[in-house]
Amino acid sequence: MPSEITLDELRIRAARAGLELSEDELKQLLPGVNRTYKQVSELRALISDHDEPASTFAAAASKRE
Repeated sequence: MPSEITLDELRIRAARAGLELSEDELKQLLPGVNRTYKQVSELRALISDHDEPASTFAAAASKRE
């Protein structure tokens, strides 16, 4: 993952989401988007593919009353 999203990338992603944002709105959003992007990257780094979930749910194993 790249460390930051550029203004051009944000513009493209906003357009894909159907958002019509002005250049000023995109510039105002960019720092918050990058802050959130960094936080998500840090959380993903903590999650190991080898960790098993603490519990699982199997619908077939439950009983109806």
